[in-house]
Amino acid sequence: MESLGDEPWDVVICGTGLQQSLLALALSRSKKRILHLDPNDFYGQHEAAFSLQEADSWVTTHTGSSGAESVAQTTTAAPAEGSAGPGGRVFRNANVWRHPEAEANGLTFSRAYSLALAPQIIHTRSKLLSQLVSSRAYRQVEFLAVGSFYVHEPARGDEPAKLSRIPSSREDVFSNTSIPAKSKRSLMKFLKFVIDYDSDDQRDVWQAHADTHLSDFLTTQFKLDDDLRKYILALTLTLDGKVTVANGLAVIHRHLTSMGLFGPGFCAVYPKWGGLSEVAQVACRAGAVGGGIYMLDTSAEVETADVHDKVSLKLSNGISVQAAALISSRDDVSHGETISRLVAVVKSPLKSLFEATVEGAPAPAVAVVAFPSSTIPASESASDPPVYAMVHSSETGECPNGQSAIYLTTHTSPSAKKNLEQALGSLLATAAEQETPICLYQLYYEQTVSEGTPLVETVGAVPKFSFPSPSPNLAFDDSSLDTVKQAWKQVMGDEAQDDEFMIFEDREGADANDEIYE
Repeated sequence: MESLGDEPWDVVICGTGLQQSLLALALSRSKKRILHLDPNDFYGQHEAAFSLQEADSWVTTHTGSSGAESVAQTTTAAPAEGSAGPGGRVFRNANVWRHPEAEANGLTFSRAYSLALAPQIIHTRSKLLSQLVSSRAYRQVEFLAVGSFYVHEPARGDEPAKLSRIPSSREDVFSNTSIPAKSKRSLMKFLKFVIDYDSDDQRDVWQAHADTHLSDFLTTQFKLDDDLRKYILALTLTLDGKVTVANGLAVIHRHLTSMGLFGPGFCAVYPKWGGLSEVAQVACRAGAVGGGIYMLDTSAEVETADVHDKVSLKLSNGISVQAAALISSRDDVSHGETISRLVAVVKSPLKSLFEATVEGAPAPAVAVVAFPSSTIPASESASDPPVYAMVHSSETGECPNGQSAIYLTTHTSPSAKKNLEQALGSLLATAAEQETPICLYQLYYEQTVSEGTPLVETVGAVPKFSFPSPSPNLAFDDSSLDTVKQAWKQVMGDEAQDDEFMIFEDREGADANDEIYE
């Protein structure tokens, strides 16, 4: 341990969240001396995945509304949020509920579960996938197909509540018997427009409306009725329900153009064993193979700055180290966007949600269900934000066979927790094949994000780069990779070459014939 302080480090990275871990991957062939710390005793930071016991322990440090957390403090000059502990406020108001007879009904040993803090889907056209391939890290991650997207339809008269699958292709539209012929023509006109929306011919249609609500644009320009607008808005995965035309068209374009890229019937994938946590751990393993030193349960604070163009850090284990660059996370989250999430483990495989809808398509492991505010019984007004449910089968490795893990998300409001619980109840009642499934376990928490830009400053003469906190989006945001590249350039300095970012040859012994996506 004493040898850690013998030679200066080129960079000290605080936190093993996804962005810090991808930076470690990007630096893994650079021959730089890298010390990678995390004050937590687990990898993944804000994108971690927990066993039940770990989730219970995590909740004890995130129960308060004041933001007193010991998990996120990894900091340097001043405690920084992703690196931070008592000063961080990314997670708060966490609590756990167990069914009184959970074990008798099938809740099994703690490590049979891997509940993700960041259950984001990854569209097949995402830059993250291409960079995992170019960096040769993809062989360590198993990806599963994300299947159908649904909208919850409440009961109408004698017609019971149901889940309506959102059509995302020409075949879907024309095989749907519930959409009238005239509406199908309007929907097809819109889908064709979105595929080519950024071309010179199509920009004139929407650019004058770029900052207006997508819902109004769908009405005035394409004459879509309430039901069709509900389908289109659900595909945007927008948590506040107020997506603009410019943002909405970009998201729907990504959804439609991702369909079929890696195989029929799906447009997105999900990493097995805990979502983005698995990607972060794979990236950290690459960093370790490249010579990086990893220390969990270890935080750092600035001891002295500007010593021979280095900063001296005092680690929580008492050792002092010197570094030429610092990487941390922003802690200015007090006024950021806040989401509420309810994670539920239920005693049912919910098989009806995981059926392949196209011949030759892989069996999906994830389904997405949108609950517009008007369909949520507890919603206080139609202006309340929607609820989204990401339903995961046991194939994700997040729960045992015969059970499902459900991640429900909405914008935080006074009625958010009640809306999430009502949406969960409606989903189980609607998706059940026979009797309503039993909910065995629930984890609730609120998450606040910082500004979406990194903070670049200096500690003495040493550069310090602080990543923004993770995006609350339900689909992975490729802009975070631009931030990773920015941090990589900060560390590499004059050695940085754009065409070398995360582009590596296979290490000796790697199997070049391994499948890219399993």
